[in-house]
Amino acid sequence: MSYDPGALHAALAAAVGEDSTLIADLRVAFLESATRQVDLLGRARCDANWELAAWRLKGLAASFGLTALMALADEAAAAAPGDPRVLRRLHAALAGLDHS
Repeated sequence: MSYDPGALHAALAAAVGEDSTLIADLRVAFLESATRQVDLLGRARCDANWELAAWRLKGLAASFGLTALMALADEAAAAAPGDPRVLRRLHAALAGLDHS
């Protein structure tokens, strides 16, 4: 599954136009929020906290039309709390989105 950083840029540009400063600020805010949810997933020790963080991440990804990240958040919600494979994939996805 690939994570297209261009999709994030396109979603931000569609929302605010071609204001590059605002797009950059919104990108940072998105990545900080997504990173916070992945961090919460990494610290979750019960199903409820794990699922809540996964659903929040999915909602955030949906807000920007990031379907691959949404699918990964769904996968996380179905996995056991602390699943290292899912956490690695989420970190890789966010790193891919951050390099655009």
